[in-house]
Amino acid sequence: MKRRDFLGLSAAALAVTAASGACAGWTLIDNGAQPLLLSARNNAAGRHYAVGYRLDGSQVFATQVSERCHDVVPHPSLPLALFVGRRPSTQSYLLDSRNGRLLQTLHTPAQRHFYGHAVFHNSGEWLYTTENDTSDPGRGVLGVYRLQGGQLQHTAELSSHGLGPHQLLWLPDGETLAVANGGIRTEADSRVEIDLDAMDSSLVLLNRDGSLLSKEQLPERMNSVRHLAVANDGTLVSAQQYMGEPDAAAPLLAIKRPGQAFQPFPLAEAQRLAMHQYSASVAINDELRLLALTAPRGNRVFIWDLDSTELRLDAALPDCAGVGAVAEGFVVSSGMGRCRLYDCRHGKITAQPLQLPAGLWDNHLRLV
Repeated sequence: MKRRDFLGLSAAALAVTAASGACAGWTLIDNGAQPLLLSARNNAAGRHYAVGYRLDGSQVFATQVSERCHDVVPHPSLPLALFVGRRPSTQSYLLDSRNGRLLQTLHTPAQRHFYGHAVFHNSGEWLYTTENDTSDPGRGVLGVYRLQGGQLQHTAELSSHGLGPHQLLWLPDGETLAVANGGIRTEADSRVEIDLDAMDSSLVLLNRDGSLLSKEQLPERMNSVRHLAVANDGTLVSAQQYMGEPDAAAPLLAIKRPGQAFQPFPLAEAQRLAMHQYSASVAINDELRLLALTAPRGNRVFIWDLDSTELRLDAALPDCAGVGAVAEGFVVSSGMGRCRLYDCRHGKITAQPLQLPAGLWDNHLRLV
């Protein structure tokens, strides 16, 4: 049973009492303050929540929202976070990250829906979202919104130069966008794929004005480029979902190092098979030069050395979901079990269960 089916906890499960001493001895980021974990969760009644927790398990907020969310986008300088609607949602939610107060329900323009991801520009003034043009299903666009007077206003639209854009991130220069075009057409208000034989997935780099810098594709036509992580040196990693035959040998992780082509990341066959043709969240720890990936269908968490590509961890975690970097290594959430901290500072990676609510976490998390 996966988190999409396992929604059998009451709304009360969204609250948890802080466990004293749970994080004793940690070398926490942000001048010793507890990182704030932002993510989306659901409950048994089908209600959707935008939540914030400290890593010791103390709840900061659990705000009910109208539609299920996917990724979370913290503002670079203000205590704001946008919880982005999960495809094909037409709503996203701007919250005060100090207390969860809903500041704005952001709606897409007509004939558009969100694909679940967005980014703020480092100035904090501009937001870019991945969206579907439902009048031409699958045609990817980037919605451009301006933050004015505490509200996001739609001001323009750019082409994603591909079909079905999913995640987008800034390269280290802060002016170049990397866009994962999943390559899949879906009908309006639906998650049903159409015409998979005509998939056209790509990794695109474009200037902030929308002009195309590069467009690269992997050899397997049905390997959908979905999620991204970027290192401080510009190394770009992509996690894929393969839409073809279950026994096809498609690499589900790819990498683009500075000055090099977009190409498969070297995976051992055992790890590729364990992913069951589906990877979810991906993250890079810049200080430790490590790469982490969750594969929820295979109930596995993987960690590699980003430079040598050596496998550092292949561990079981039921319906693993979001992953984010902390000073110690990575925090990983789960759709069915406990969230965990993976301490990667020493030769052997160790796992520590966190005193966060168990299960019901959605695909992504952000730590601020």
